[in-house]
Parts: sequence; structure tokens; C-alpha cells
Amino acid sequence: MKKMISAVLAAAMCVMMFAGCNDAGDTSSAVSGTGEKEKLVMATEAGFAPYEYVVGEDVVGIDVEIAKAIAEEMGRELEIQDMDFNGALLAVQNGTADFAAAGISINDERKEKMDFTIEYATSKQVVVVRAGDTSVTKETDLATKVVGGQEGTTAQLYYDDPTYSVVPKEFRAYKKYSQAASDLKNQQIDCIVMDELPAKLLVAKTEGLEIADAELFTDSYGMAIQKGNTELKEAMDKVLQRLIDDGSIQKWTQEHSEAAL
Repeated sequence: MKKMISAVLAAAMCVMMFAGCNDAGDTSSAVSGTGEKEKLVMATEAGFAPYEYVVGEDVVGIDVEIAKAIAEEMGRELEIQDMDFNGALLAVQNGTADFAAAGISINDERKEKMDFTIEYATSKQVVVVRAGDTSVTKETDLATKVVGGQEGTTAQLYYDDPTYSVVPKEFRAYKKYSQAASDLKNQQIDCIVMDELPAKLLVAKTEGLEIADAELFTDSYGMAIQKGNTELKEAMDKVLQRLIDDGSIQKWTQEHSEAAL
């Protein structure tokens, strides 16, 4: 009888130990049954240096550094999906990506369709022109110009809208700023409206272009999340605030601004 009781107790202890081993090996809900981390999918458009750009086969940049820190904090594996800008915003809305990061400006129209993290950067909108062109000194000068910009960006939201205070002669939307730069050099358009930091890098890499001395407006950047996903927003906001407070984002901005030239 004692032997039988001992055998039952031993079996029970083995079961408990086995269960304990399983619990110790899976300390996070982000770990799947196969031992692989759950993916955190970032949608982006990797033609917006220094926030995202391509080196070799890798997408790198300020937003990528931030995304890696968020994924690490959440115990998840970062997966980056490179697509056009509009596609990145749609990926968040339909849930095929967890979040989008591509120097995305926070505005009321976008906030109706998606949620945003806290603001982590600001950028002035500037006008890129052919070298020596002094015809754009203020926003109203765009009324006589054929203006280029990237699809889905703030420039298109404003200058392709007939109700906006300044309506250009024509607005042309491009998938890539490099395409707009080529058309500007070839006199197919008169100027490009874009964010200041990427504009500086574009001008540095493209002979014959410069930034006009014209005041437009300033944008605030946030990362876009599917509407109603408060759990992800709170997790991302926590990491973003830490990266702002400890100076990491400022450091990455300087490093990638230099590296992208």
C-alpha cells in the first residue's frame, strides 16, 4: 500500500515538475507554441531618409531604431514590410500590419481612420526648387506653380484639395520623392513640397536642386495604429516616451542624418 501511495505521489510530482518547466519556458504571451516570438509587423515606405531608407537589403533609419526598441520591450520579433506610403496607411487600417511608421504627420483626417502614438518628432514643410530659382518666398507663391509631392503625404492632403487656402496651378503626386526630383530637374514640375530633413538629404544627393527660403507649416509625427487598438498604443507610447526622455531619438536622428548622406 505504501509503495502504491509513493508511486502515485512520484507521478504527481513529475506532472507538476513538467508543468513548471513549460511555464518557465514561456514567460511571455508573445512566444508561440513552437518557441518562436510573435511578430510585430511594421509597414513603411523606405524612401524617406533619414526616417527609413535602404542599405543593402535592409531597411534602416530613425523609425526602424524606434520600432526595434518597441519590439524588444514587447518581447516580439520585428518584421518590416516596405510598400508605397498609401499602402502602409491602408495596411494599418485593414489590420495586415500592426503599425505604420514613415514620418507620418498627425492630422484630423487621418485620426478619423486610425489611431496615433504620442508625437515623437516635428518637421517643417519646405519647398525644393531648381538651383537659382527665387520665385517661391511664401506659400501663396505656389498658386502659380506645378507642385510635386508624395502620394498620401500632408502635401497632397493640402495642395490637392480645392478648398485649401492655397491652391497650386497643378499638384502631381509621386510614389517616390526620387521620381519627383527627376521631374523637377527636367522642368516637368516647378517645385516639390516635403518635410525639411528628408528634403535636405534629397538636395544633398541631387545636383541642381536647393531648398527655397519659404515658410510653410510644421507637422508632428506619430506612428499609426489600427483604430481602437488601445493595448498596442499604450505599449508603444510607453517606449516612445522613454526614448524621448533618454535622448535616444535625438541621437538616432543625428546618426541617420549623417549616414543617409
